[in-house]
Amino acid sequence: MKIIFLLYDMKYTPLPASVFSHHRQRFMAELKPNSMAVFNSNDIYPISADSTLPFAQHRDLFYLSGIDQEETVLILYPDAENPAHREIVFVRETNAHIAVWEGHKLNKEEATKVSGIKTVLWTNEFENAFLDLAKNAENIYINTNEHYRAKVETQTREDRFIARSKELFPNHTYQKSNLILQALRGVKDPEEIAHIQQACNITEKGFRRILRYVKPGVWEHEIEAEFAHEFLRNRSKGFAYTPIIASGANSNVLHYIENCRECKEGDMLLLDVGAEYGNYSSDMTRTIPVSGRFSTRQRAVYDAVLNVKNEATKLLVPGTLWKEYHKEVGKLMSSTLVDLKLLTKNEVSENAEAYKKYFMHGTSHHLGLDTHDYGLLNKPMQANMVFTVEPGIYIPDEGFGIRLEDDVVVQKTSGPVNLMAHIPIDADEIEALMRQ
Repeated sequence: MKIIFLLYDMKYTPLPASVFSHHRQRFMAELKPNSMAVFNSNDIYPISADSTLPFAQHRDLFYLSGIDQEETVLILYPDAENPAHREIVFVRETNAHIAVWEGHKLNKEEATKVSGIKTVLWTNEFENAFLDLAKNAENIYINTNEHYRAKVETQTREDRFIARSKELFPNHTYQKSNLILQALRGVKDPEEIAHIQQACNITEKGFRRILRYVKPGVWEHEIEAEFAHEFLRNRSKGFAYTPIIASGANSNVLHYIENCRECKEGDMLLLDVGAEYGNYSSDMTRTIPVSGRFSTRQRAVYDAVLNVKNEATKLLVPGTLWKEYHKEVGKLMSSTLVDLKLLTKNEVSENAEAYKKYFMHGTSHHLGLDTHDYGLLNKPMQANMVFTVEPGIYIPDEGFGIRLEDDVVVQKTSGPVNLMAHIPIDADEIEALMRQ
């Protein structure tokens, strides 16, 4: 049994089942009386012919069960008359043929060990179980995507279930699971923070590797390959998001992902990359001189961005409001741009958002199972929330942009904790490491 189980989790050390049990208990405590909630895994998405994208588990299902396998369904029904029906997870039934072609899949005993859920059924039993349980429930919680950045054009497995459910039970009351999960997932358990820290540690290994590698004549995609190699050899599935390797003028393109230009003498190279670990993301940005030394102007802008990042980090404390935080960072950036002679005092006094000409994106976002993770932006910050801090200054007329980003945990009393504190960021250290 132990050997088989290790085959399932060999890519990363899994969180203990107690973490997922805790997540479920917190979620179910927020449900209305006599309610059931259903969560579906993601589809395996087709490309063309028989090609598919690699499977990625729906993060909400993973958050509540820890099961990282396709065709999984979770039912939570805390008021079910039969205690065995209060938590049910359905996993794909395996056989010898599947084992030969696709490898090991969870059996029922393993699914319980991963999730802490005692009642495990096969996925093909879900329809009958759902029909039987839903007849007695008053409310059905469905899992729609309410993320503020979401733009979904593909019908999901969850969408199909919702349509089917409303067809079968049109008179039930439907509630949204997502608003509950936004609040829960925004605050991390210590074990989750440890996984994010591990993702940051792997990212550090990749960055230190490329500091010895970058020089004029290297191509952006070659740098991407160096990161990928280091991430994979350290038990990461790879990049937490599509990497940005942007040299020269490309560093002014916020979401540049082509990574196809040769790095030239005098260029600044913006690296927005992060490893994932156990489905948890890291998100780092560093900007380095391709030649190994900053010019006087590059150094001035770099130090200015670093100062804004450090000052913004101090604002991440319990009770801080999201909108007020960004207003304060806007003031910091306005003053900085005046010092750099990119804006005048008159421009700033006439327009409080004049700084957006050179810094046009947000300073922070939640980080966790998703790179742009869940979190209620209209509520004050709480301890154990994890945020990025990523100010930037982009100067197309001068041919370069600089962004710096770390991942930070809000703490009750000790001040914010930087999970990337050991990743080089000081300009002198960057130059010294590149000389080596």
